Amino acid sequence: MAKNVLGAVGFALLAAMLQSTLLRRLAVYHAVPDLVLVIMVFSAYNNGTMTGQLTGFFSGFMLDCLSGAPLGLNMFIRTLIGALAGLIKGAFYLDAIFLPMFLCAGATGLKALLLSGLHLLFTQGVPAYRFDAPMVWVEMAFNTFSAPFIFAFLKLFKSLLIGERKI
Repeated sequence: MAKNVLGAVGFALLAAMLQSTLLRRLAVYHAVPDLVLVIMVFSAYNNGTMTGQLTGFFSGFMLDCLSGAPLGLNMFIRTLIGALAGLIKGAFYLDAIFLPMFLCAGATGLKALLLSGLHLLFTQGVPAYRFDAPMVWVEMAFNTFSAPFIFAFLKLFKSLLIGERKI
């Protein structure tokens, strides 16, 4: 399990650097794809709840350190999303297109809802998505339509990212 978490967090670090540099220049309505979230969902769905929680926690910590967000905000949100994505491990057949799209759209929507809920509690410190603005919807579209490609790419590193299945 440690190898899978470290591998996913390593890919998440590369993705965080990519999305904060190159992809930031290609933003539409200030929205960029959340590649770290897609990688975390891939890891959680394939490895289960504990790996999803740990990957979410460490990738969230990394994002908290790289961004101006309050320390713990991304850790909390991504740990929760990783745990929920890990709960459905094995519940569905992972087809190449539709399930990755569905999982990443749901994770992006949940992230937006959690941020909005935390914004209600901590108005000054927590940024929130405005659901009437296009940013959240553009980010959801980016994550949804990039998910099958990122999942296919990550499957090339199956020995590093996916643990052995126990029967």
